Amino acid sequence: MNRTQVPLVVDLDGTLIKTDLLAETANSFILAQPWRVFQLLAWLAAGRATLKSRLAQASAVDPSTLPFNEDLLAWLREEKRQGRCVVLATASHQLLADKVAAHLGLFDEVLATRGTTNLKAHAKRDALVARFGEGGFDYVGNDRADLPVWASAAQSHVVCGLRGLLQEVRRLGRHGREIAGGRPPAGAMLLRAMRPHQWVKNLLVLVPLMTAHRYGDATSLVNAGWAFVVFCLTASSVYLLNDLADLDDDRQHGGKRKRPLASGNLGLAQGWAAWPALLVVALALAGPLLPWPFTATLAAYFVSTAAYSWWLKQIPVIDVLALAGLYTLRIVAGAAAIGVPLSFWLLAFSMFLFFSLALLKRYGELRAVPPTGSVVWLRGRGYDTQDLGLIASLGGAAGYIAVLVLALYIQDEHTARLYTTPAFIWLACPLLLYWVSRAWLIAHRGHMHEDPVVFALRDRASWAVAGLLALAFVLARVVA
Repeated sequence: MNRTQVPLVVDLDGTLIKTDLLAETANSFILAQPWRVFQLLAWLAAGRATLKSRLAQASAVDPSTLPFNEDLLAWLREEKRQGRCVVLATASHQLLADKVAAHLGLFDEVLATRGTTNLKAHAKRDALVARFGEGGFDYVGNDRADLPVWASAAQSHVVCGLRGLLQEVRRLGRHGREIAGGRPPAGAMLLRAMRPHQWVKNLLVLVPLMTAHRYGDATSLVNAGWAFVVFCLTASSVYLLNDLADLDDDRQHGGKRKRPLASGNLGLAQGWAAWPALLVVALALAGPLLPWPFTATLAAYFVSTAAYSWWLKQIPVIDVLALAGLYTLRIVAGAAAIGVPLSFWLLAFSMFLFFSLALLKRYGELRAVPPTGSVVWLRGRGYDTQDLGLIASLGGAAGYIAVLVLALYIQDEHTARLYTTPAFIWLACPLLLYWVSRAWLIAHRGHMHEDPVVFALRDRASWAVAGLLALAFVLARVVA
């Protein structure tokens, strides 16, 4: 028989798209209405079909942003071009399946979950056999739940199946194509989603250790080390939660759409399992190993970050103040970890400097918006392209005030007791003026990375400035 005369039936979740629409709608529902999370359990108790129906009605999904399996999509389009009937058969709800089908304009028919029937496994097999007959269709799937369907198909096409699954499909004797699913190993994707390159920010918890000159105390060193580890785990938990909250916005962003969760390379269910697990481990370590003020500060950091992810990031000016505060909280936590009082000068310096960096981040995001000749809003944020000049003015001024705070610190009586020759710290002032001015100049020219921390890590001049700053403080300490 000519294969083009046999309908080609394709699964949706994990097959045509790298994600799962049940997880997508649940994620959207929980983030929009977190106080109704237990409503999901009531819907699930009434059956998975009821849960899918309720979520499909309560949550919006934009099919144009979904991470499709482009290799499979190209093959389906070629089969369609040759005149083959292509059918979408999915356990996702009919409302969502119809949206995807309408977006692609590829399918002749759509079979999906509706009413009380969850179109999965044997239910899907029965529906397809009733529609096309036993062995009257080819089927493309990706999961063990598809085995009953493959058993009744004329040919079984597998998307990125596990070795064991592939062997089971081959034993059916009607094995067809093996199509790449495009998902890298989950462990590697989870690590990437945790953003270990961002852990450098958590070195700020070591700043009080250095400014209080407690680096010769073993207990302080150990506590500061544990504080860094705990903050890295907490920050990674926050990054995962933030990516879940920003999923729709990230998928419409040129660079962020490549993040593991947005791209579908990491499942949303894995993200929801990982972020609380990381937080629990962090708190479990902090409790017995570090003083309670540190744990309290850590909790404040997490709550503040969650508030930022859900709400504050959409409010102009408040969002950058929140970001600056989150940086400063790391310093507060570092002081709590080793039991030293907070320095007025350090807090003032960090707040102004990080306010400048937060504005630099927003400026870089706005500067990256493609020019259209009209005002463009930054998606998910409270700024538009008209704000570029004002943001640059505020950011540059905040950076210079941070340098002024450093200059005033040199004349403080406490500084004279900590350093043998405080005058050497004056060398740090022009260095910081240079770095702040250069960073904003690069941003103004449109070459700044959207994350200033990533920029600094990749920038040789930033490393040189950091080294010279450290040298200035060492000289102030040791030279009589």
